Amino acid sequence: MEFIEGLYFNKYPFVKFNSTVGQFVGFTALGVKNAEMWNKDPSILQQYRAQVDVFCKPNAELYEAAIYNKTVQPKVKLSLVMPGDSKHPALLMCSAYDFYPQPIKVSWLKDGAEVTSEVTSTEELPDGDWYYQIHSELEYTPTSGEKISCMVEHASFTKPMIYDWNPPAPESEWDIQLIFTIESAALLLGIIIAAAGFIYYKIKSTHM
Repeated sequence: MEFIEGLYFNKYPFVKFNSTVGQFVGFTALGVKNAEMWNKDPSILQQYRAQVDVFCKPNAELYEAAIYNKTVQPKVKLSLVMPGDSKHPALLMCSAYDFYPQPIKVSWLKDGAEVTSEVTSTEELPDGDWYYQIHSELEYTPTSGEKISCMVEHASFTKPMIYDWNPPAPESEWDIQLIFTIESAALLLGIIIAAAGFIYYKIKSTHM
């Protein structure tokens, strides 16, 4: 650990103290003159040499407690990236956002076994606010009965976290669901109209 203090004039340094060197060093004529004067004063040298223990180490401990040992769990999202043409396969993307500290491992599993081929990943990308993000892609060909998962290992987790990919329903299933929904809505509307007609008939019969 090192304590450095510099004095500047018009953005240029003219004298600096470095705890490793243990004395002042001048960079201009005035700086050299001041450095020689301060280096001859034992009380000034003692005060500056003690700054590593007095200033640096206590603040480093506070920093370590508040920042260095802090962990933030990543927010993980799985998504399907469709190719722009038929020549390229679809991709499954596993994205981890807003995590800290930086080290993280993202891997893919097929039926519980780790996949090492057809996988590409980015480095941990800084967000500029102490947090990081990372993205991993797996070439994806839908296979009946196959279970695909993304496994994330990070200091904020007590164990590896596994996120399963749930593929969207095929268009045919969506069509069946849509038809069923429309039929159900039509049936409900018919019941409401019939009930309203019956109530109207009863009210009219009562007043006749």
